[in-house]
Amino acid sequence: MKDEVVIQVRGLRKQYRLGKINAGTLEQAIRERRERKKAMRRGETAGRGEGTFYALDGIDLTVRRGESLGIIGRNGAGKSTLLKILSRITAPTEGVVDLYGRVSSMLEVGTGFSGDMTGRENIFMNGAILGMTRDEIREKMEDIVRFSGVEDFLDTPVKRYSSGMYVRLGFSVATHLESDIVIMDEVLAVGDVDFQKKCIDRLSRSVKEQGKTVLFVSHNMNAVRQLCRRCIVLDRGRIVFDGDVEGAVSTYLGTDRSLPAEVEFGPEYRQDDHLVRPVIRFSINRMRLISGDTPVFSCEEEAVLELACRAEVPLRGVAFRFEVWYQDHTKAATALSGNALDLEAGEHSIRVVFPLRHLTPGGYRADIVAFQYDGRGGEYRIDAVYPGFVFQIRPTAGERYYVEWRGQFWGAVRLDDLTLRLQ
Repeated sequence: MKDEVVIQVRGLRKQYRLGKINAGTLEQAIRERRERKKAMRRGETAGRGEGTFYALDGIDLTVRRGESLGIIGRNGAGKSTLLKILSRITAPTEGVVDLYGRVSSMLEVGTGFSGDMTGRENIFMNGAILGMTRDEIREKMEDIVRFSGVEDFLDTPVKRYSSGMYVRLGFSVATHLESDIVIMDEVLAVGDVDFQKKCIDRLSRSVKEQGKTVLFVSHNMNAVRQLCRRCIVLDRGRIVFDGDVEGAVSTYLGTDRSLPAEVEFGPEYRQDDHLVRPVIRFSINRMRLISGDTPVFSCEEEAVLELACRAEVPLRGVAFRFEVWYQDHTKAATALSGNALDLEAGEHSIRVVFPLRHLTPGGYRADIVAFQYDGRGGEYRIDAVYPGFVFQIRPTAGERYYVEWRGQFWGAVRLDDLTLRLQ
C-alpha cells in the first residue's frame, strides 16, 4: 500500500494569455479548447503565441501514498498553478493528471467556504463535496470544532470570521474529513505560532497513522523541514530539483551554486555601513580559504581563513566574531575570538581558525564582524561584511557509528557526544 501511486502527472503544461482575460464568447473558448485537444492527439504541442506564457512547462511528477511532499520556489514559479490543477480548480493546457482518491485542498484563506453560511453549514458542505454522508460528518464534527477552537462562533456566518478563524476552521475541515490527499498552499502563514505547530503535528500524524498524502507549499523552510521528507523545487514552471529536503532548500536558496574560496569585500557587502560606521578606521578587504580548495567540510574539521585587513590608525583590542546563519536566514550560532589583537596603522594579514564541530550537514553562511572591546564587557563595531563566508557541511558517512542526521527533527547543532559506560 505504501508504494501505491496516488498522484501521477505527465507532460503537464499550463498556458496563460497576457493582457486578455475572458475576452470573446463561450463558443470561442470551447472551440479553442477543442482545437488544442485535436493538436495534442496529433502529437503537436501548443504554440508559444505572442502575449502568452507557460506557468507550468512540462511537469512530470509521481507521488505515492503516505508521502509528505514539499513544494518550494520563488514567487511566480508555478506552485499555486500546479496545486489548482491538482485540485481540479483549473484545467491544464496539455498533459495528463491522474488522482487516485479523495482530494481535500486549502489553497487560500476560506477556500471552498460560502461566506453567508455558518461554520457548521460549511463543514457539512465540504464533507458532502468529498462524498461523505451526513452521519459520517456528524461523527467528525466534534473533533473538527475542538481542533479549530471556534466553538463559540460555529453558528455564525463565516464572513464575520477573522482571517485566523478562517484558517483554523478551514485547516481542521481539510485534515479531519475522509480524504486521501491533502493539499495546502501557504495557508499556515496566517495562523499564530502555536497553531502552526499544532497543524504540522496534525499533518504528520495523518501521514504516519492514516497513510494520507500531503502536498505542502510554503516559504517557511523550517515548516517544510518539520513536515516533509521529500521536496521539489519549481523554477519558471519546471521542476529543477526532486529529492531530500535539505538538497531542495540548498537549490532554492542558491547555496549550492556559489561557494567561493576567496572573496573581495566591496561596498555591496556593507549595505548598512553608513548607519553603523560613521568613521572608517578599519576594514576587512578580502577573505581567502587556506585549509582547502573549496569551502565544503565535515563537522569534525576546522576552516582556516586568511583575512586581509587595513587599519587607518593604530587600534587596540581588535577582535572578530562569526555570526552563523541557516539557509533560511535565521541565526544558528556565533563564534567569538578568544583573544584580541593590537594593530599598527597599515595592511595586516590575520589568520582565523573557525571550528565547525557542532554544525550538522547543510548549507550555512557566516557574517564576519570586527570590533573593539570597550573594557566594560561591551564592544564597538568597526567593520562587518555580509555574507563573509559561505560554506557547507557534508555528511560523515562511513564512520563506525554513523547515523544520518535528521535536521528537521533534531536541529542543526549537534552537541558533543554522550559517553556510555556499563556500571
